[in-house]
Amino acid sequence: MQRLYERGGALEISVRPAGAEPEHGADVVWRVRMLQLSDDAIVVEQPAVFGEGVDVRPGVELIGAMTIGQNRWMFHTRVLAAKHGSDGVRLVLKMPDRVERCTRRGFFRISTAELRLPAVQCWPLNDPLSVIAAETANRIRITDLMEGSADGAATQGDASTNILLPDVGPAFSARLLNLSGGGLGLLVNHEDIQTATARPYLWIRMDLRPLIPEPVAVTARVAHTHIDSTQSLYLGLAFDFAANPGHRQFVADLFGAYLQELQRRQSRLGLWAA
Repeated sequence: MQRLYERGGALEISVRPAGAEPEHGADVVWRVRMLQLSDDAIVVEQPAVFGEGVDVRPGVELIGAMTIGQNRWMFHTRVLAAKHGSDGVRLVLKMPDRVERCTRRGFFRISTAELRLPAVQCWPLNDPLSVIAAETANRIRITDLMEGSADGAATQGDASTNILLPDVGPAFSARLLNLSGGGLGLLVNHEDIQTATARPYLWIRMDLRPLIPEPVAVTARVAHTHIDSTQSLYLGLAFDFAANPGHRQFVADLFGAYLQELQRRQSRLGLWAA
């Protein structure tokens, strides 16, 4: 961990699951910069979406992870404090008692924890302007389902629900590795690499059901790519709302609400006191 800090690296943190499958939903991983390191604490930046910080309360149990070269390590920690400063909110995390190396086959699993990454549907985007109607329909659908007013509410969780698509190429599947302030990382299977890199923009739907009743649609621009040792593609994306600026706040609010709900579920199970 000291080595990662000295190199200006980042940690990945996720709220520890507080329910049985499939009730607690997928595990969203947030990529945050390490700011300070001591014998008993790690200080990191606050998780954010599009530059807007998402509150993580003291006492919340987290699963942390760090990647050094080809090796990945995971550990349990908790939030000791949230400190406000001139440069924003910093989270003080407990230094873990134990750090365990993940296996190559279980890159998000150790003996005491496992993260279930959200599934993502992706399409190469032929015309970025064509997303406006599709993202508007996605916002209305999610809002109606959350308010219980959609006549299709009974089909919640049905992946076969018809959706309005923008002007796109052939679909492929991926996994959401992490979120950061302005983008996200996806893991794409080797056989889909050519499709995934065919266009500079992608239209994606991130599945956070059942806590969010419909996959969340968003436009993203390919920022960088990397093929790992398993010949899978790591795809670094930057969110893009140039065609539909009004969709930005809706998506930010959804991710903020998702993180808050995971914390509330921990509190209800008595893992920490609200």
